[in-house]
Amino acid sequence: MTYLDAIRQGIWEEMERDPSVFLLGEDIGAYGGAFKVTAGLLEKFGETRVIDTPISESAIVGAAVGAALAGLRPVAEMQFMDFIACGFDQIVNMAAKIHYRWGPAVPIVIRGPSGAGVHGGPFHSQSNEMWFVHTPGLKVVMPATAYDAKGLIKASIRDDNPVMFFEHKFLYRRIKEEVPEDDYIVPLGKAAVRREGLDIAVITYGAMVWTALEAAAELEKEGLSLEVVDLRTLLPYDEDAVLASVRKCSKVILLHEDTRTGGMAGELAALIAEEAFEDLDGPIVRVTAPDTPVPFSPPMEEYFLPNAQKVVLAARRLAAY
Repeated sequence: MTYLDAIRQGIWEEMERDPSVFLLGEDIGAYGGAFKVTAGLLEKFGETRVIDTPISESAIVGAAVGAALAGLRPVAEMQFMDFIACGFDQIVNMAAKIHYRWGPAVPIVIRGPSGAGVHGGPFHSQSNEMWFVHTPGLKVVMPATAYDAKGLIKASIRDDNPVMFFEHKFLYRRIKEEVPEDDYIVPLGKAAVRREGLDIAVITYGAMVWTALEAAAELEKEGLSLEVVDLRTLLPYDEDAVLASVRKCSKVILLHEDTRTGGMAGELAALIAEEAFEDLDGPIVRVTAPDTPVPFSPPMEEYFLPNAQKVVLAARRLAAY
């Protein structure tokens, strides 16, 4: 099953399981969504549960919040997560704060495609997860595998908190694996060790998990053992798993596709410096995109994005420290 099909199956199963779950977003009905994640859902569940909306992210999120307060469990699609900026106020000042202010649950999922690698340019390729990792009251999820994509979307829909669910568009049809058809969830806030290693821990998430695994396979030929940790959830993130891997390997690379300044790597570096400084045998190394918009030109986008070779070079330098 592809990563995309796994998300669709997870949503489908939750809609069958719970009649309060419904979908809303731009072109998600008859068209089946910009990337066809919602294809077939309108025919199965009808137009009262798969609702095409105007092109207004603020209206989509606002309607979802209102529906959640009325007892429903909306799943709102952003056609591209870049355009979530148009609904930012509704998310960070309404959805994220309502429970803190006066108690009710706000069980909404806001999902959609993010990330680069498909030559979409600066308005269709951003990794903007950190806008929301900094917002208390939200949960932020970024699956890297098809198995996790299904299990995490199901867990997100069942969660009583607003969840931001980032789907990397580069993975939609490129990642395939066996996915159980029976009911299961992947718990939010728990990381996964994708590859055991001894020399250097690589802490990452999303599409960069596959980049890290590619680098680890290449470095294995040189006798260098990389451990790859997939955070899966960025808010809350699994501090125990991060620290356990760092203490095991004593050297760490923090890898993400997002731009460098204010990225998740900085947060992780602070945690490691505070809690595992004496376990380190070398500097904390970041491999990230530079602080520029995502280029449209394919060669420039390739230069912009972290890749396996950049991880390999960073690991060699760190191993030699």
